[in-house]
Amino acid sequence: MDKVKILVVEDEMIIADNICDALEELGYETLEPAINYTEAIERIEEELPDIAILDIQLSGKKTGIDVAKKIRESYHFPFIFLTSNADTLTLNQAKEVMPPAYLIKPFSKEELYTSIEIALSNFSINNKNKEDKEDDSHVIKDAFFIKNKGSFIKIYFDDILYLKSDHVYVELHLKNTKKFLVRRSLSDILLSLDANFVRIQRSFVVNLKHISEVQMASIIINNDEIPIGKTYKEELIKRIKLI
Repeated sequence: MDKVKILVVEDEMIIADNICDALEELGYETLEPAINYTEAIERIEEELPDIAILDIQLSGKKTGIDVAKKIRESYHFPFIFLTSNADTLTLNQAKEVMPPAYLIKPFSKEELYTSIEIALSNFSINNKNKEDKEDDSHVIKDAFFIKNKGSFIKIYFDDILYLKSDHVYVELHLKNTKKFLVRRSLSDILLSLDANFVRIQRSFVVNLKHISEVQMASIIINNDEIPIGKTYKEELIKRIKLI
């Protein structure tokens, strides 16, 4: 069986080389890294990778998001976003291309492997579904997988009430009262969620479908009262229907 061929698009060569070394240790085949949009497209045209790891921020005018858009439009293979700290505008732009997975710098070899395998799995499942229904998406739209005790659990977006940031972890609160801890930033998890989720405070993202009451300075979800940050209130009001 041929090895999975991976393209790394990263403008910091030391980081790119370290990622490639880790990938080869994990048994993948790596291509020569690309440092910008133009090189990325050239590598894709020449080598036809199975998956790409794209740093959101690249040197030059075009970003990793532009590379992702081109992949979705013309080449149709999965990609993973690589990010450290991104502003709200960048995160919203990244969310539009629906990344199958993403990595946060710094990351472990285990996280690298997990992200790649989930992205490839989601892409494979989606391609199989295309036989019955035409769909240009490269990711499961209504759910994601989280690691829990050595396995991966599928979490449907509709089952999530809200997410709470807790230092380096995010707490997922579900309808069935279950809670899960995920070692990710709140901003990066928000990238994987759909349009029903909105940030109402620095530490909270809520599912609009489950809001039962909006008060002057807080909202109620499943009898839990969550405060609304002043800078987020305007966006929340825009997203809900008032009559």
